[in-house]
Amino acid sequence: MSDLIQFINCKILRDHKIIKEDLWVRNGKIINPERIFFDEKIQASRKIDCNGLIIAPGFIELQINGGFGHDFSFNTENLEKGLNLVSKNLLSHGVTAYCPTLVTSPREIYHKIVPKIRKSQGGVHGATILGVHTEGPFINVEKKGAHPPNCIKGFDKGLQSVEDMYGNLDNIKIITLAPELTNADEVIRKLSQKGIVVSVGHSMANLSEGEKAINCGASLITHLFNAMLPFHHRDPGLVGLLTSKKIPPGKTVYFGIIADGVHTHPAALRIAHRVHPEGLVLVTDAIAALGLAEGNYNLGQFEIEVRNGRAYIAKTDTLCGSIASMIECVRSFLTSTGCSVEYALEAASLHPAKALGIESVKGTLNFGADADFIMLDEKLELKSTWIAGEKVYSK
Repeated sequence: MSDLIQFINCKILRDHKIIKEDLWVRNGKIINPERIFFDEKIQASRKIDCNGLIIAPGFIELQINGGFGHDFSFNTENLEKGLNLVSKNLLSHGVTAYCPTLVTSPREIYHKIVPKIRKSQGGVHGATILGVHTEGPFINVEKKGAHPPNCIKGFDKGLQSVEDMYGNLDNIKIITLAPELTNADEVIRKLSQKGIVVSVGHSMANLSEGEKAINCGASLITHLFNAMLPFHHRDPGLVGLLTSKKIPPGKTVYFGIIADGVHTHPAALRIAHRVHPEGLVLVTDAIAALGLAEGNYNLGQFEIEVRNGRAYIAKTDTLCGSIASMIECVRSFLTSTGCSVEYALEAASLHPAKALGIESVKGTLNFGADADFIMLDEKLELKSTWIAGEKVYSK
């Protein structure tokens, strides 16, 4: 008989509401207690008293460049050690699954790193790896941000350019690209057919170029407002995708947004939230300095300096990723927008799961889903993190 666990004296986030209800877990999955009562007629083998805490789905991070001293695009020799370090430490931020992100790099770096970052099941050793997010090099040099211009490429050979650059695409889950590049439509269509999520970003695209990309299969926008044309009333650019009438019926355009108090003004957060709430996905875009003191670090090919709580390319004022944790972004977003607690938590769990098409098993506490969840108090202070029904972090 497998271990049947009943979490009691808790409030659970399910179907956009926090309700007072027990949570039942068996074999790493959330199960329907009705079957226990009426069919199996058995008791839980373990009862865990949650002391009134909120249980919410674990956070899912779609864009993170590194953390705790490790950069995924830079430390190629210590990749496995660094990956393990980040995976383990993310548990203390409530992150149960994530996409390690590689910034624009030389071809040989991708060929070294991409094969080594395999999709893996999380546990006490660290968060689940859902696949790599390659942010570049197929971006617009005019919106390069912290991406080295000498490494930026176009789609001269269509999809072949992508395969030549990254090597095998099996480990890749998300690709950020600029949709205005020549041959981008064909590339987006073929990548989408392979089950890769195409995200538009680091781009000078106007609205019609963005709409064309969405109709070819793109479904995500990388860090809305950052590294794209600013909103203009005559051509709102990629920001206009939030209210476009030219999106295929039934399709949701998702957009990552950095709510770290630095990258996106609270008023901009409020605009995005009010205009297109169902598409909003909280991301940190965190760098190697996440979880560490101010100082100098790496982001891909660049040296970074963290000063006054912000990360810049060394000796410049160019912002380059954040040093905020996901739980900090959730609390900051809640304060900035005045949204509900339920919404803020789902923006970091259910919404990213939907953006990846994995919402039946991740980002939810529905029956049949993976028992990946976090426990929080009323102030949204993280108390513990659980993967597959096992406690993997406790404060």
